[in-house]
Amino acid sequence: MTVAQLLLVGSFATPLALLLACLWDGPRRRMPGLLWLAPLPGLACALLAAEAAPLTLDGDGLRFTLALDRASALLLGAAALLWSVAGAYAGASIGRQPGAGRFALWWLVTLAGSLGTFVAQDLLTFYLAFAAVSLAAFGLIVHDGTPKARRAGAVTLLLAVMGELCLLLGFALMADAVPGPSLAIADAVAALADSPLRGVALGLLVAGFGLKAGLVPLHVWLPLAHPAAPVPASAVLSGAIVKAGIIGLLRFLPVDAGLADWGGVLAAIGFVTAFWGVGCGITQSNPKSVLAYSTISQMGVTAAALGMGLALAEPATAIAVAFYATHHALAKGALFLAVGVAAAVGGWRRSWLVLLPALVLALGFGGLPGTGGALAKAAVKPQLGAGVVALLTALSAAGSTLLMLHFVRRLAAVTPDATARPAAPLAACWLALAAASVLVPWALHAPLGFGDPWETLGKDPLATFGPVLLGAMLALALARWGGRLGTVPEGDILVLAGQAVRAGDAAGAGVARA
Repeated sequence: MTVAQLLLVGSFATPLALLLACLWDGPRRRMPGLLWLAPLPGLACALLAAEAAPLTLDGDGLRFTLALDRASALLLGAAALLWSVAGAYAGASIGRQPGAGRFALWWLVTLAGSLGTFVAQDLLTFYLAFAAVSLAAFGLIVHDGTPKARRAGAVTLLLAVMGELCLLLGFALMADAVPGPSLAIADAVAALADSPLRGVALGLLVAGFGLKAGLVPLHVWLPLAHPAAPVPASAVLSGAIVKAGIIGLLRFLPVDAGLADWGGVLAAIGFVTAFWGVGCGITQSNPKSVLAYSTISQMGVTAAALGMGLALAEPATAIAVAFYATHHALAKGALFLAVGVAAAVGGWRRSWLVLLPALVLALGFGGLPGTGGALAKAAVKPQLGAGVVALLTALSAAGSTLLMLHFVRRLAAVTPDATARPAAPLAACWLALAAASVLVPWALHAPLGFGDPWETLGKDPLATFGPVLLGAMLALALARWGGRLGTVPEGDILVLAGQAVRAGDAAGAGVARA
């Protein structure tokens, strides 16, 4: 077994080994302070094992395969880096609180599943990893034990089970289409093209992975879970866990072969999601809720880029979408940590330590030139840069700018918590991840084949800056007149559906009495 193959196993086996060590009291008490170590083999795997020889294990007629291509290596590296920094933040902020050991157990299970989805290359291994990341996240969300957290956890768990059922049925149809006993994802995807149930299987896959990625109308768990979970859990929920849905779409949809019909459907869902997230997010006052809706919006843009890549059979769609999602993982995870740091510091330190870096990252989501977000948007321009789609993309960038400037305004209004942990280790984690969200896209842009970043940003600076300027103008109008908008409840569709059901019950009872 080569070093690269050992890293493939170690990426998800290390968290499981630390979980096993928690059977003893000593390691369990120390585990919150060691969470940052668990993802490091995954980070090394992303750097050293991309496109290495796959590792295949045979047992009882089943073949399990672990491997990395460039797109999954990119997402694995971003997720592992985020998990490591967020783990250090969790150790500093939660490490000595009651229930810290229990939090560490849920963290390790979720981490193993999160990283496992990026290296799994067969249906069974991928399903087990995806189930772990979907179901174990419940423990992170309900950690605080408040009624709000328990409700968010219950909704998330229910939807996660629904998503798992969709994927289980979809995987069963894919496995049935394979002529031999193989469970390899590549074989199943190839065989699906000739299956009479191709449309049903693809619909189930889009539903299952779209739920995890937060696509409308299956997004409702995100705005409930993010505000309820502790800050480091929110960071990995938004930055890493939703990427399990993105890697699923990349791996199970035939990106290279083209898929015009379903590509168009996915693009339409993506744009609806992008604008829905902005529309709901600008009415929120909790900065974590604003970030949750921003994640929904950004995952919509990601899905739109993938859908258009499928529809147009655009080469290199997978790596472009992965690059876009990588920037989102790092920047959004960092901004969640910023919310925690803002609660720990006040005065002049907040301005330069939190608000100024947060403003740069926020404008990056709109494509501010010089930021990692500008490079991420340039990477998906072949998929989103023509005709009506280009106009929708520009408007979504303006909407992202509007939403993220609204977030910065809400971040500035966070009241410092006198009981918060010392700010120095928390601030170090936040600033390290903020720097990574800018530097990593710049460092990887040319090696991944997107060209010189300076040349890319210099091609059409006015077109790049235009949506940012429009979004800033809208943000000024929102600050002036936004109070007239009211507030969309967290969970939007779910809450409104519940109100409609209750109203229908009351109306039905009235009709029955009449």
